Amino acid sequence: MKKWNWLFLFVLAGVLLAGCSDKEKAEDATKKDPVKAEESSGESKEQAQETAAEPTTALKVMENEKTGQYLADADGKTLYYFKNDKPNTSNCSGECLQKWPAFYAETFEVPEGYNKDDFAVITREDTGEKQTTYKGYPLYYFVKDQAAGDVNGQGVKDVWYIVNSDTTFAP
Repeated sequence: MKKWNWLFLFVLAGVLLAGCSDKEKAEDATKKDPVKAEESSGESKEQAQETAAEPTTALKVMENEKTGQYLADADGKTLYYFKNDKPNTSNCSGECLQKWPAFYAETFEVPEGYNKDDFAVITREDTGEKQTTYKGYPLYYFVKDQAAGDVNGQGVKDVWYIVNSDTTFAP
């Protein structure tokens, strides 16, 4: 009977150690994976995915011979403003918006020479979508800018212009 007690005790100890080892591996995985850590902290899976999907991007300053320095998104795509917009209001909709898609980034870092406080977000009245603004003016892309560094929208119809740190807006 003593043999079986020792064998039983040995098997039981092995099972307990294996169980503890799996728990430690799970804890290590949540430390390495913030999504798992957030899930284990009671946050829903959707909230965890949204948080993980919102990396901070960086706007950057690019330079072109014709235009000088200008503001671009993290991929080097030029950002423009529309002279006919009003502060915190876009006047570009429909066909205009197809040619000049709205720029929006939830979180981003601003390059040297720019003030983070000059950037904000509006909700467009026509689409209900969010759009990033600079000094109150909505920012756009131009569909004819195909590659990073293109500035094909500069001066179009004398109402579309690149954005730089010296940009001033008419009242």
